[in-house]
This record gives sequence, structure tokens and C-alpha cells, in this order.
Amino acid sequence: MRYLPRIVDKELDLRLESFGATLIVGPKGCGKTTTARQRAASMVEFEDEDRRTGYLAVASIQPSLLLEGPKPRLFDEWQDAPSIWGAIRKSVDDLQQNGLYILTGSTSQKARLSHTGTLRISTMQMGPMSLFESGESNGSVSLAELFQDPASFDGCHSELTIPELIFAICRGGWPLAVNNRTERSQLAVARDLFRQTCSVDVRNVDSSCTNTDWATAILQSYARNICTTASTKTIRADAQVATGMSESSFYHYKSALEELYMVENLTAWCPSIRSKTAIRSSSKRNLVDPSIAVAATGLSPAYFREDFKTLGFLFESLCIRDLKSYSVALDGSMSYYRDRYGLEADGVLHLSDGRYALVEFKLGSHEIDDAAKHLNEIERLVKKHNESEQQVPLRLPNLKMVVTGTEYGYRRDDGVLVVPIGALRD
Repeated sequence: MRYLPRIVDKELDLRLESFGATLIVGPKGCGKTTTARQRAASMVEFEDEDRRTGYLAVASIQPSLLLEGPKPRLFDEWQDAPSIWGAIRKSVDDLQQNGLYILTGSTSQKARLSHTGTLRISTMQMGPMSLFESGESNGSVSLAELFQDPASFDGCHSELTIPELIFAICRGGWPLAVNNRTERSQLAVARDLFRQTCSVDVRNVDSSCTNTDWATAILQSYARNICTTASTKTIRADAQVATGMSESSFYHYKSALEELYMVENLTAWCPSIRSKTAIRSSSKRNLVDPSIAVAATGLSPAYFREDFKTLGFLFESLCIRDLKSYSVALDGSMSYYRDRYGLEADGVLHLSDGRYALVEFKLGSHEIDDAAKHLNEIERLVKKHNESEQQVPLRLPNLKMVVTGTEYGYRRDDGVLVVPIGALRD
């Protein structure tokens, strides 16, 4: 299977340069082991049945022996031999070198550790592939270059059609799916991952989570409420009506799904540009990939050619996934803004140096005008805030952008950039 370069490749290089060991975490099937192999000089696979018994025997008696080999040395499914964690930690202390070890493994297997790896073992999170990584975005618009010089943007063109975008949403950014040859086999990956999560993985995280239907009901509720600010109470009530699970059980299952990186909520950006009572501070409900929502609801690409309202929410989820991926290269993070007056920015991309972008996600062109008005109104409120709060001014947005599923990108007269998701990259 061919390796498609990942945005986190450079992030992994930085971790190896900075720390003795790096632990890569993320949902099953996102490519953690494959990415780690690109940097590893040697490898221990605890799932290799031909060698597993020997590896585990050594790990139980003298785990330091498994550390011998060219560096960086990769330990895949390291949770199967948790003693290796302590051995790596001590080795890093003894050798005082960086880039010695990489650890990957399933988040569905917990390991009891006697001590943390703080300042020895750095944790790096991975997610599914973005459209640029899967080759469906042409990458003609660099987010980094937009931040560097917004005035340089003079339009762009995306070759990604709406049917292709719908298929990408349903297939997801799972490397196995992207590399599969037929559309049928590509769509099967997210469906199987969904079923595996509900039937096996949650109980491996929490032994009390043995009811497949309960896990399914929670993910289905998240799917129905994706990219909304539905409260936890709403999600819980939704799942309880479907299955009758207790409140305590709900929180056990919800926690397990979060540990599996299936649930990835988006936090609110709460600047003081209106009164505190006006700000919506609850998280926006989201899943790690829109394909999980599609699998949870049992729908196919053909369905979304009729239901564009639901498709709009899934498109927003796709855009959040991609911008989160692109923000890694920019040392950034994602949030959203919404208040009770209906003013919103679907995404707020913050960089570590203080710059930020206000972003709206709109599938079609007919929503662009309203989206641009929202972004300009937030900028106006920031300016108004700075007039009255001169001692604690808020930085004005460096970018105002509407990310669309359309073919053409351009700069509006009001300064808002319209950029197709099929042209965007890190």
C-alpha cells in the first residue's frame, strides 16, 4: 500500500528532535503506525504472532533488552507490554538523547502505568486524513500563506464536484478507505470502524461498557446533532429514549467514546465583545470524521443528493476536521463563536502568535452573503469593544473566510475571502 504523506510528518520530526520518545495517539485506523514507520529505523510489533510470545516474555523479565536496536525504535501496540513504558522512560533519562523511541497503539487498550513520561515521552495526536492529504484538494490555497499575506489571494479554482465531495464525506479520511480500489470497499471502512467501536472497543476501554446498543445510540445521537450546540442533557435524553440506559451508564459510555477519539467536540471562543449573558459557551458537538456520523445513521452517498440540509452539517464537520489538521502545521487550534442574537463564526482558527481567522462553512453559494455579514459584524463588534476597552483591546481578525463546496474562490469587496475546501491546504 502506498504511503500518502501526512501533515503530521513534520510535527513528528519536531517531537523526535525535541524529546527522547514520542507517543502517537488518535482513533483507530487513522494511520498512526504507518506514519511512525516512515521515521523508525527499527521496530517491535507486539501483534506479530510469530514473535509475540518471545517479546512478551522478555518484556516481563527484562524489558530493557527490547530497546536494543537502531534508533528511532518503534514499539507498536506497546500497551500489550506496559513495562516497556518504564524501560523507555529510564533509557531516555540514562542516554540523555532525543529521538530514541516512538510508541503507537490502540486507544482501546488501557495500560496501568506507575509513572508518567513527562518531559521524556511527548504525546502527539493524529486524526483522519484531510482532503489535501487524500489528494482531493488541489492545495492551490495555502492557509499559512493566507495568514502571511492575505492581500496575495486573487482567487482559485477547485476541481472537486459536489458528488465527489459527498462521497468523500461518506468515505472519510481513513487511509485504508482512501487506498481501497472500489467505491464499495472504500465506504465499507467507516461502517466497520463504527461497528467495531460500539461492539468491541468501548468494552476494552471500560469493562462495564458491554452493551453494543447503548454505544450505538450515543454515537447516533451525536450524528443527529453534529455541528450543533446540543447540550449533554439533550444527547443523554436522546440515548435514554432509544435504549433506556441510566444516567451513570451514559457517562461511562460517553467517556469511553472520548478516550477512543470518536467524539471530538469544538469549544467556544468567548471574547468579551458582548455581555457575558449573550455568549453561547457550550461545546459544539462533533465526531472525529463525518463518515462516522454517516455510518451511525446508516445512510449512503445517494441519500445526500436529496437532503442538502443534513449534508450542510456534515460538510461543516468535514471542514472542521480539515482545518484542525491544517492548524497542526501552523501551531494553531480551532474553536467557534455563537451568541444568542444569532451572530456566529462556524470556526475560529487561532495561531500561537495571536493571529486568528474567522471562518464560516457554507456548502453552496447562496449562503455566502449571510456568512460574510456575520464575519464582518464580529469584526465591527471587536472594533467597538476596543473603543471602550482601550486598556485590554482585542486583536482584529487577520482573516475573514468563507469555506465552501463551490468551484471558484475569490475576494469579496468587503474583504471576506471565499475559498473552496477543494483548494485548501495547510
